[in-house]
Amino acid sequence: MTEALPFPDRINSLPGVRAGWVPRIPGIEVEVDRDEAMRRLKAAHFQAAVAFGGSEDRWWRAEQVHGTGVAVVPGSETILAPDGLPVVPGVDGLVTNTPGIVLAIYVADCGPIWLADPVTGAVGLLHSGKKGTEGNILQAGLDTMAREFGSKASDVVVALGPCIRPPHYEIDFAAEIARQAERAGVADYADCGEDTALDLQRHYSYRIEQGRTGRMMALITKLS
Repeated sequence: MTEALPFPDRINSLPGVRAGWVPRIPGIEVEVDRDEAMRRLKAAHFQAAVAFGGSEDRWWRAEQVHGTGVAVVPGSETILAPDGLPVVPGVDGLVTNTPGIVLAIYVADCGPIWLADPVTGAVGLLHSGKKGTEGNILQAGLDTMAREFGSKASDVVVALGPCIRPPHYEIDFAAEIARQAERAGVADYADCGEDTALDLQRHYSYRIEQGRTGRMMALITKLS
């Protein structure tokens, strides 16, 4: 069931959906704490999101608290993050069925999970690291899409992007995410297979860089 495919090509092969990825950005010094690193990356990430979605006011981000909360946007309340941009508080996943809404999550070893339902048109993004995987945020995302948009797990295409993997991390949460997808009834699951700890030219790695690093950004939108 699991295929090693480039990311996020599997999602981009679907009509009406666009997925994106912003890797490590050369030239921006991020050997600082998370909040300062995100402030330094703010302009580049903002520009990337606007270029991806074409609108400054239709970009939604999750606060990311290493939980399993999933919010539906637009319509969810927001707070300001330390970088000065709004986030949906208390959640690690976002879903929408509204065209033109750009969803964004950040990762630096945790797994970005893209969700796209070609039947209902719903899309989502999840942040699934050790704790999120233990709590099965993938199932929470699928359940939210089912409840809000009528999505069936068997129709939803799921793709896992770069994340830390053994031997650089003692827990193989990527393998567990694949098992969770199978148990949920996902028929189309792709794992890019990339280890963020292996290539610090392309990826930020929280573990290898001991917490003083930036974040990659995953993006998805439903096209009009």
